[in-house]
Amino acid sequence: MDQVLKEKLQEYEKYISVAGIDMKAIEAYLVAAKHAFGHCTRQETLDICSRVKEIIEKFVFDQTKGADIWWLEKQAYEKKQRYTVVEHYYSVLLIEARLMIVDSGFRYLEKKRIPRERFYMNRRKQLIEFGLIDALQGMIEDKYDIVCVSLVPGSGKTTVEKFFHALVIGWFPNDYSLFYSHSGDITRMYYDGVYQIVSDTSEYAWHEIFPDLQITSTNAKLEQFNVGKYKPFPSLQCTSVGSNNAGKVRASKFLLVDDMIGGIEQALNKRILDGLWNKYTVDARQRKVEDFDGKPCKELHLATRWSVHDVIGRIMREYGDNPRVKIISVPDVDPETGESNFAYERGGFTKEFFEDQQRLMDEVSYRCLYKQEPIEREGLLYHEDELMRYLMLPDREPDAILGVCDTKAKGTDYMALPCCYQYGDEYYFVDCIYDDSADFGVQEERVASLILRHNMQQCQFESNVGGDRFASNVAKRISEAHGRCNITTKPTETQKETKIIVNADWVKKHIYFPDKSLIAPKSDTEKFIGDLLTYTVSGKNAHDDAPDAMAMFALYVTSGSRVATVEAISNPFRTNHAAFDFYWGN
Repeated sequence: MDQVLKEKLQEYEKYISVAGIDMKAIEAYLVAAKHAFGHCTRQETLDICSRVKEIIEKFVFDQTKGADIWWLEKQAYEKKQRYTVVEHYYSVLLIEARLMIVDSGFRYLEKKRIPRERFYMNRRKQLIEFGLIDALQGMIEDKYDIVCVSLVPGSGKTTVEKFFHALVIGWFPNDYSLFYSHSGDITRMYYDGVYQIVSDTSEYAWHEIFPDLQITSTNAKLEQFNVGKYKPFPSLQCTSVGSNNAGKVRASKFLLVDDMIGGIEQALNKRILDGLWNKYTVDARQRKVEDFDGKPCKELHLATRWSVHDVIGRIMREYGDNPRVKIISVPDVDPETGESNFAYERGGFTKEFFEDQQRLMDEVSYRCLYKQEPIEREGLLYHEDELMRYLMLPDREPDAILGVCDTKAKGTDYMALPCCYQYGDEYYFVDCIYDDSADFGVQEERVASLILRHNMQQCQFESNVGGDRFASNVAKRISEAHGRCNITTKPTETQKETKIIVNADWVKKHIYFPDKSLIAPKSDTEKFIGDLLTYTVSGKNAHDDAPDAMAMFALYVTSGSRVATVEAISNPFRTNHAAFDFYWGN
């Protein structure tokens, strides 16, 4: 940076310190930013631009008593007014967009559009929080070689890809990129979308960012178009899985792989998934060549996760903790607050929407598509259609109320306690505790409360890893509350996986679980049954405590080890034998 510019910037800062931020200071700083572009280094120019945006945002905040520049822009549109400060802000965004800043490029592309119709600004807050914009910027700045993104269906990830690809075409006019997906319908929509961004001057401002570039050739049939001078392959190319790609397409800057799996039928077939991985490694990836500057072609993968054997899953296993591979995976709701992660300003999803989806879908599919927890389906031990469900309890008092407690052993484990009502040789799962808290005092209190609430007669605790002491503390709490329950302990001796597998058939034939309509979202019961339905015998399991607890229960009621005399008791949730309508929550 030259000395004259440095001195000018120092003068501006002195002025602001005395007079505050006003339009005079903003316009002086804007002149400095425009001068820096083309006369200073990229980073020096970006530093000045960052300061200009900072003082504009502070000015708007103070003048509007708390609003931001996006709010002011929407006000300008609604009132059909022109605000000079908004135009100054876009002047800075234009400089940053030309200097390959992804966020600024996305914002500037849509400056002509009606605010409520803009894709990016109505989703910007969440996309930044996800780390997606930072990851895209990281690829531009050669921080990452591969970025994998999995978001819920309909969240706009492919549109983000279109915006990014349009900017890449302008930023790297000597290079060419390839979009690769599962079907020709998807590639056609992608081609049309990127073409519109680059060519439609009434809707998008791409030509303002890149005034010296034009579309020089198109081939809609091949879904290709070129920008700038002739090169071996067009700027944008599209192809699908199974196409004859030899010699037809290449990628020098980016290989963009979007949803290679076409649907659940493919996701359920391990052989097809193996074939898609082969297509990626042998076909798609072999289209990569070095870019114009001799650097390796980068990869952007966007997908709805269906299986642990999909392309993103295998990339994660192959590259492990490689710092040049970035993985972004965002579930439906925040696990801490339960609020939607996709509550966009417009076009998003509420937590109620996700709750409704979960009620309608099978557990495995929901976890794959909305929780970003792909499951190995071929090895699932429990399937949704195998579980017996109930809408109400039998119209008589239970013969016994029983429970088993699989105590917490380590940090990631759950303490699991299913509570079942016995009617002859059938058992109704009516409540549970499924708690991964490290506070054993809280767990003891919760267990004692459940036993007292249901008038549980017998409960067996696993005695391994402090289970004896845990059971003793629970018994003391029950006694102090003047309750009664025959509490016993027993060490676990059987190998856990074997125990889970051999007792699963009994569980399926003798235990009724509550209908989905009776289970409260985010409740312990929902989490327990969810982990039961996603336990696999042929892959890794994040948690096996739910199927382990059910196996313990099966052994408990079939081994003849229960010692207390069982008497029928009053059902605490029944009045005059009315229909069972308790809403399951914890």
